[in-house]
Amino acid sequence: MEHIGQLFIIGLQGPELLKQEADFIVKNDISGVCLFSRNVDNPEQIHKLCTDIHALSQRTPSKAPMIISIDMEGGRVHRLKAPFTQWPALAKLGELDSTSVAFKFASMMAAELLAVGINLDFAPCMDVLTNMNNPVIGDRSISSNHAKVTKISSALVRGYIKGGVIPCGKHFPGHGNTMVDSHEELPKEKTDMKSLMEVELQPFKKAFRSRLEMVMTGHILFENIDPDNPVTLSKKFLKELLRDELKFRNIVISDDLDMKALRNHYEVKDIPVKAMQAGCDMLLYCNEFDTPPQGIEAIKAAISSGAIDSNQVAESLKRVETMKTAKLKDFEIMPFNEAAKVIGHPDHLKLSKAIVEGSVPVDMLTT
Repeated sequence: MEHIGQLFIIGLQGPELLKQEADFIVKNDISGVCLFSRNVDNPEQIHKLCTDIHALSQRTPSKAPMIISIDMEGGRVHRLKAPFTQWPALAKLGELDSTSVAFKFASMMAAELLAVGINLDFAPCMDVLTNMNNPVIGDRSISSNHAKVTKISSALVRGYIKGGVIPCGKHFPGHGNTMVDSHEELPKEKTDMKSLMEVELQPFKKAFRSRLEMVMTGHILFENIDPDNPVTLSKKFLKELLRDELKFRNIVISDDLDMKALRNHYEVKDIPVKAMQAGCDMLLYCNEFDTPPQGIEAIKAAISSGAIDSNQVAESLKRVETMKTAKLKDFEIMPFNEAAKVIGHPDHLKLSKAIVEGSVPVDMLTT
C-alpha cells in the first residue's frame, strides 16, 4: 500500500537535518518528525531546521505537508529554552482555575511554536492526578479534581487551535494514578472501567467536543479491563472504548513505541503491528533511529499477509490526509525576522510571570 510512511512520526539525531535522515523521510514518505532537546538550540537554528524539514514535503511521493511536533506542556516538559517564553507547569493553571487564562496560555505558546515552524504540540496533558505521589505526572497534571482538569484542558485545546497549532491530548485513558514510569517499565493499574468513565475519561470526552484532532495512547496495563494488553496495543481500549463508545473520529497516535513499557515485553517488529491492529492510526518513534525502518517493513509485511486489515490502514491514511488538508495545507513558515518578534514577546512573558505569581489581571486576557 502506498504512503504507509504517512502513518509515522520519527525523531531526528541532532540540531541539523542529516542527509540520510532527509533521504529516509523522502523515500518512505514519512509524515513528520518530533523534536527533542537534542534538536533545539536557539531560535535561528530551530527555524532553519524546521525550514529544511518542511522543504522535504515537495520531494515526497504524496507531497503532503510535513508535521513538525514537539512536547511543550510547560514546566518540566518544556523543550524550548529562553529566549522562548518559559511557561509554568499546568498545575499552576489548575490553581488559578481560569479558562480565560488557560486559553491565552495555549494560544500564546502556539504563536511561538508556529513562528519557528512547529505545527503540532503533544499537549495538553489531560491526566487527572488521582495519585498525589505519581512521579511521572505530578505537576504536569492540571489538578486532582477531574472537573477542573476537564474545564481547563478543554480551554487549552481551544487555545492551541486558535494559535494555529494542532493539539494532541494525552495520555489516554489517563496516566494520573501510576507509580511506574512507562519510559522504564510497564505500569499496571487496578482501576476499573466505572472509575475511568467517572473520572479519568471526563477530560477526554469534553476535549473531543472541543474539536481535538489527535489523542495519544498511554502505555499502561489496566488489569481489570484488559489484562493481556497495554492500552496502546488494546482493541478493547482503542476500538471498543475510544471509537465505538466515546465516538472519537479523529487521529489516534501511539506514545513512543520504543519506550521500555513495550520494548521490555514485545519484539521490535511486533510492537507497531499490534498497535495498528489495536486501532492506532499513527505510530511515534522518538529516540531510537534504527527502529522506524523496522517498523515500516513490519507494517508492510503485516498488510501483505492480511495480519493488518488494509481497509483499516486506508481509513488511517484518510484521517491523516484529512487533518493535513484542513490544518496544514496552506502552512508557510514565516521569515525569521518576523518570527524573532514573536519569540519571547513581552505580552507572553508578562502572562507567564503572572501565572507563576498566581494572579492574572483581566486586562492581560483582552490584549
